[in-house]
Amino acid sequence: MAKTILAVDDSGSLRQMVAFSLKAAGYDVVSAVDGQDGLTKAKERTVDLVLTDQNMPIMDGLTLIKNLRDLSSYQKVPILMLTTESSDEMKAKGKAAGANGWATLTQHAAWQLWMAARLQQQQQQEWRWCKQQQ
Repeated sequence: MAKTILAVDDSGSLRQMVAFSLKAAGYDVVSAVDGQDGLTKAKERTVDLVLTDQNMPIMDGLTLIKNLRDLSSYQKVPILMLTTESSDEMKAKGKAAGANGWATLTQHAAWQLWMAARLQQQQQQEWRWCKQQQ
C-alpha cells in the first residue's frame, strides 16, 4: 500500500506540481488549498507525511502545524514546511510549532521537481509502449 502525503498550499500550480511529482514517485496525495482545508482533510484520515506552505489565507502553515500536533494521531507524523520563507526567525517558529523540517522552495526548484517527475513518467510510458510492441 502506497504512503499518503498531505500537500497543503494555496498556489494551485505549486500544489499540482508537488502532487504530480509525488504521484510519479508512487505516493498517494491528498491536496488542500489552505491550512483550514488541510486540517479538515487531516482529521478525515491520518496521512504518513504533511507538506505545508507557510503563507496561506484562512489558516497559515504554522497554525496548521500547531493544530495537527494537538491531534493524537499526528503526534509523530513528519511535517515539513515547503515554502519560500527562509528567515531564521521563521524557521525557529516552524520548529517551535512542531515542524520536523524546512525546505525553501524557489520557482526554479519547483520547476526542476516537476520536470524530473515528468521525465520519469514519460520514460515509464515509453517502456510500456515498447513492451506492447513486442
